[in-house]
Amino acid sequence: MNLSINKQLQIHCPQFLELHSQNLSGTRKLQHPIWPRNRSPPSSPTLSFSRSLGFPFRSALDFPHWSTRLLVSSCVPDKFSDTPEPVPGPNGESGSAQVPKQKDSSIVKILRESNSLLPHVVLGSTLLALVYPPSFTWFTTRYYAPALGFLMFAVGVNSRENDFLEAFKRPAAIFAGYVGQFVVKPLLGYLFGTISATLCGLPPSIGAGIMLVSCVSGAQLSNYATFLTDPLMAPLSIIMTSLSTATAVFITPMLSLLLIGKRLPVDVKGMMSSITQIVVVPIAAGLLLNRFFPLICDAIRPILPPLSVLVTALCVGAPLALNIDSVLSPFGVTILLLVIAFHFSAFVAGYFFSGLVFHKATDVKALQRTLSYETGMQSSLLALALANRFFQDPLVGVPPAISTVIMSLMGFTLVIVWAKRKE
Repeated sequence: MNLSINKQLQIHCPQFLELHSQNLSGTRKLQHPIWPRNRSPPSSPTLSFSRSLGFPFRSALDFPHWSTRLLVSSCVPDKFSDTPEPVPGPNGESGSAQVPKQKDSSIVKILRESNSLLPHVVLGSTLLALVYPPSFTWFTTRYYAPALGFLMFAVGVNSRENDFLEAFKRPAAIFAGYVGQFVVKPLLGYLFGTISATLCGLPPSIGAGIMLVSCVSGAQLSNYATFLTDPLMAPLSIIMTSLSTATAVFITPMLSLLLIGKRLPVDVKGMMSSITQIVVVPIAAGLLLNRFFPLICDAIRPILPPLSVLVTALCVGAPLALNIDSVLSPFGVTILLLVIAFHFSAFVAGYFFSGLVFHKATDVKALQRTLSYETGMQSSLLALALANRFFQDPLVGVPPAISTVIMSLMGFTLVIVWAKRKE
């Protein structure tokens, strides 16, 4: 038994055997660093443990108990080691008292990283809404505005002025994102909205719904998609989305009047008031809370990601469930193809447009991906809320309902593709 253990120690801790052999041969006499020669130090459980391994120590002074503990605990294989003693903390508390804190921190980490489940939640809620619509039909249109307001409030709570100082130093990129949101995308919306009526023979309200989707601001999911692909570009993406969201109070009603006004009546003042309540006020409240009451923000910030994922799941599944008859109607496939073509064109246009403008930039690929997300992903839920509130024809809400799902699925598919290419 002693021979096998000695072999184990020779492999894992040769310095232990060398020091012990020197000590036994008398070439090196070790004295306890604290206790005098005429007194023996207290018995050490580590010394007893060393003797149990087969080392015949002649006296307690042959080897200091603190050195034995150090060498044995660091060198003896795991199968020979006992349960480690609690390590005192900085204030004298034992390590066992620190376990709850570690568990708490792990729970907080799980809560904060729950956004990583968002792509799976979007797909799952889509399938559930198609298979069993009653699971989402209770989340009626009157809940859309409060749900969007909560998501905007979460953005405000997680935003700080200092995070965006560097991103503001790139005004050309910010302006390009704005052009993609409110110039390129509305042109594509007008194109496919016209195609839906002229070539596909769909009702004018379907074309109006596609155009309405193209007139709203960028989606907050574009910020998350950018973070997953290019984390350093996330502040720039947030600024682009925030700018388009803030100015949507004026731009969205005006674009809706310009593109849809000749087809359906548009309540510009009502849209401005609704966007102010859904977007501007919650974001401002989150920023002010973060600025003047940081302790409250620190307390609620860990629970915001899982709640945001839950709210997003409801906002994705409910539109499909409530409009399931229209989606599964004979022209539902046509609307689906038009919405897919619209988003695909927006993603491609944002990618290649930014590539031409910023071809000399050192991070041109990251900029292309960021602007592609900004152009291809928009707040379809906002379009759906506006459609349900300001348009009497329920068919206007069908394209935004489908867009909510298609935009999310296409965006996170690009996240997977581009992340693999970066590897």
